[in-house]
Amino acid sequence: MTHFLTKACLAAVLALGAVPATFSTAAAAGPQTNFIVEAQYHRPIRGCSPIHAVNKARDFGLRRAHITRMSPRVVVVAGRDRRGWDRMVFANVRGCPLIRR
Repeated sequence: MTHFLTKACLAAVLALGAVPATFSTAAAAGPQTNFIVEAQYHRPIRGCSPIHAVNKARDFGLRRAHITRMSPRVVVVAGRDRRGWDRMVFANVRGCPLIRR
């Protein structure tokens, strides 16, 4: 009978000792899962962002590139290249395809 009581007390002590460990783990997992959900379900880009258009114009060799006009259809970026002042016209859709230079 003493062995049974000893084993029962040991099991109770282990069970009570494990309860606080589960609470701290569950509390630490909350913000991490929230961050993962926000990172996976972000809003898709609908058009050409001005930052993306300027970066793309700089990649094409335009220095001091800046937005001069933005409409629902086009994004116009102006700047300097080797020959002088130049402008590039991008379509205002995803990916910012170049329309004319």
